[in-house]
Amino acid sequence: MKSLLEYLKQSQEEKKAIGHFNISDLVALKAIFNSARNLNLPIIIGVSEGEREFVGVSQAAALVSSLRHEYNYPIFLNADHTHSIEKVKEAAIAGFDEIIIDFSNLPLDENIAKTKEAITLARSINPQVVIEGEIGFIGKSSEVMEKAPEGLELTKPEDAKRYIEETKVDVLAPAVGNMHGLLKSMVSGDVKKRLNIELIGKLKEATNGVYMTLHGGSGTADSDFLAAIKAGMNIVHVNTEIRIAWRKGVEQALKDKPDEVAPYKLLPIAIDEIGKIVTQRLELFNS
Repeated sequence: MKSLLEYLKQSQEEKKAIGHFNISDLVALKAIFNSARNLNLPIIIGVSEGEREFVGVSQAAALVSSLRHEYNYPIFLNADHTHSIEKVKEAAIAGFDEIIIDFSNLPLDENIAKTKEAITLARSINPQVVIEGEIGFIGKSSEVMEKAPEGLELTKPEDAKRYIEETKVDVLAPAVGNMHGLLKSMVSGDVKKRLNIELIGKLKEATNGVYMTLHGGSGTADSDFLAAIKAGMNIVHVNTEIRIAWRKGVEQALKDKPDEVAPYKLLPIAIDEIGKIVTQRLELFNS
């Protein structure tokens, strides 16, 4: 089986993107994995610090590993938005395939210094772990909000160039008009996020073609997804849409079966709802 870096190289060459979807439970994992297998596409499962606290760091690693080995399938695990050296250590020890080191809230000098420290530790534990770093600010959480977070900040090409040269991360997560979470006005789909495609191209050029991830993909216009991938995005993150689909499925199941108490008889509807979203996104990212 090819490594995550090999799949990233392939995505770069083919102008496609690997789908990254977050989980908080087995329902989402089953839905995402089933959709990826049906399309025969590699997949990245993300767990944020909050999601790791709920699922368990070792437990998330064991679940993904079990699917990879049982089905001989390219499913990879990412420690999404890791904000401390200790959490980086936990993920590296647990065997995560990728770790996103996120000190983007700090000034650039401090961000670079802390990222380099975290990389040294992670690579001392697992030399093969893929490291992603973040600069710019796109908000903090995958939730539905009344208004956009304050302080959203686009990534400057000169900052990206310096960051890549000094940290040597494998993947860059920039701010290019993307945003974590969704505004309430976006939930219906009438309002879409719009990306700065020109900036993506400049960042790709400034960093000599480094792999890049689009975080906060939920609610983005399809045309912008396609343009962003063509301009150089290699991974696309979707989380809030998954959470909304999970809730929609659970609520529908409880409505349809008000007297049912067996989770395994209720939750398949949530799996179906999440699967619809994942399939749509994967088909788009690989079109």
